[in-house]
Amino acid sequence: MAEVVQERHKLYEDVMALTLGTLFVSLGMLIYSKTVLLVGSTAGLSLLLSYVTGYGFGISFFLLNLPFYVLAIKRMGWPFTIRTFVAVGLVAVFSRLTTGWIDISHIDPVYATVIGAGLTGTGLLMLFRHRTGLGGINILALYLQEHWKIRAGYFQLAVDTLIMLGAFFVIPANRLALSILGIVIVNIIIAINHKPGRYMALS
Repeated sequence: MAEVVQERHKLYEDVMALTLGTLFVSLGMLIYSKTVLLVGSTAGLSLLLSYVTGYGFGISFFLLNLPFYVLAIKRMGWPFTIRTFVAVGLVAVFSRLTTGWIDISHIDPVYATVIGAGLTGTGLLMLFRHRTGLGGINILALYLQEHWKIRAGYFQLAVDTLIMLGAFFVIPANRLALSILGIVIVNIIIAINHKPGRYMALS
C-alpha cells in the first residue's frame, strides 16, 4: 500500500482560512444575537452571558477562553495554541466591528437559525482543517478526536445539550428550540466533513 504524504499548508493558506473562518463565525454570531438565539460551546456561553449581563459577545468570548490555553499548550502544542489565540481574538474583534458593518433591522428566526448555523459550521470547518480551534470546548473536541478518535462534532453535540439545558430559563422556549436545531446543523456539518484521514493537509 502506497504511503499517504500529508501536504503542509502554506502561510498564506493559513492566514486566509483564519480570516475567512473567523469572519464567517462572527457574522453567524451577529445573526444569532439579533434573534436571541444560542449556539454551542464557548460561543454559546458567551452569547448567554451577553443576554444576561448586557455586555457584548466579543469581550465575554475572549475572556472565557483564557483558561483553556493551558490545556492547548500542554496537549496540542504552541503552533495550535497561537493560531487558536489569534482566531479567538479575531472573532472578538470582528464581532464588534460587524455590528458597524451590517445593520439588521429584521430577520426571520427560522432563516436566522439555518444561515447562522451554516456560517458558523463552515467557519469552524475552515479553522479545524488548519489545526485551529476557537478555544474552550473546541480545544477539547480537537484533542479528543486526534488522540482518542472521538468525533469532534459528536462530542460538542453532547456538551451543547448541557448548555441548552442551562439556557432554559434565560431565553424564550421557541428560541431555545431553534437554537437546538442550529446546534444540530453546526455539528452535522463538522461531523460529516471533519473525519480523521479525510483531509490530509497539515498546518
